[in-house]
Amino acid sequence: MSNPDRQPTEVTCDGRENGRQGPIVLPSRQVPLGGPRAMLVRRSLPHRERSLIGAWCFVDHYGPADVSLTGGMVVPGHPHTGLQTVSWLFSGEIEHRDTTGAHAFVRPGEVNLMTAGRGIAHSEFSTPGTTTLHGAQLWVALPEAHRFVEPGFEHYAPPVVDVDGARVLVFLGSLFGQVSPVSMHSELVGAEVTLPAGAALEVAVDEAHEHGLLCDTGTVSVGGATAKPGEIVYVPTGVTSITVEAGDEPARMLVLGGAPLGEQIVMWWNFIGRSHDEIVDFRERWQRARETGGGARNDQDDRSDYGPFPDAWSTTLPAPELPNLRLRSRG
Repeated sequence: MSNPDRQPTEVTCDGRENGRQGPIVLPSRQVPLGGPRAMLVRRSLPHRERSLIGAWCFVDHYGPADVSLTGGMVVPGHPHTGLQTVSWLFSGEIEHRDTTGAHAFVRPGEVNLMTAGRGIAHSEFSTPGTTTLHGAQLWVALPEAHRFVEPGFEHYAPPVVDVDGARVLVFLGSLFGQVSPVSMHSELVGAEVTLPAGAALEVAVDEAHEHGLLCDTGTVSVGGATAKPGEIVYVPTGVTSITVEAGDEPARMLVLGGAPLGEQIVMWWNFIGRSHDEIVDFRERWQRARETGGGARNDQDDRSDYGPFPDAWSTTLPAPELPNLRLRSRG
């Protein structure tokens, strides 16, 4: 929320405020997800211009996709460390299983948050009744003090509220007076916002936070920056109000923000660590877990064997080969 003791500072039409660099657009690139009939996703974070927005470190936007053509989402068991996954759908349904024993469904307007912490594995499959799949898969990097927390899973269905004619669902943190109960390990905000065609909305934000507005439908404009579906408008820290405008058709977006992480991370495949050697260790542990079907956690070790695999899993994803160079940190 904004600082009540300071006058609102908006991003102006030329994208600058008091000489500060204003919003920029982070384009997306297409990445295949899954097997032979891989579903293509639009990946806008990490980007060469920005590795992180707050602690948000990964943004995939997909659909609307006809699953009869794409085969839908088919992601067998695979590991994660040092992060939280945030799954958000606009249409369709995804079945989730993980090594904490959680078995749940991702549905439109309901957030599923999985905390990997010291290690977890999960699978995601679009359900047989899904004809159109459309949504976003998001990752949050856990800060150093919390990156080896116990893994867990949470579900929350935020209420739909009207804010000056906009349709808003706040699924993480607080915005527009709405507060999500979902667990966070750093200061974050996540919300779905839909604007009527040609409408504008003023969003009061914490000036210590940076923000990314992921365009889902229509176009989303802030200052002189306009994003198309799959692209992000990035707004740096130092502003207390962001005015976002829709184009000639209704615009739907995800507002993602938070305090800058202020840490260097190493991100490779599904792992987040702090060094090349740590990633090597995470990978080796996963390969061993695949040979044994997982197993009980070792309480003497702050890292994990990823937990026991669900009985429903018939296969898991092997880790790719590491590159012939040392992985570099980003942040």
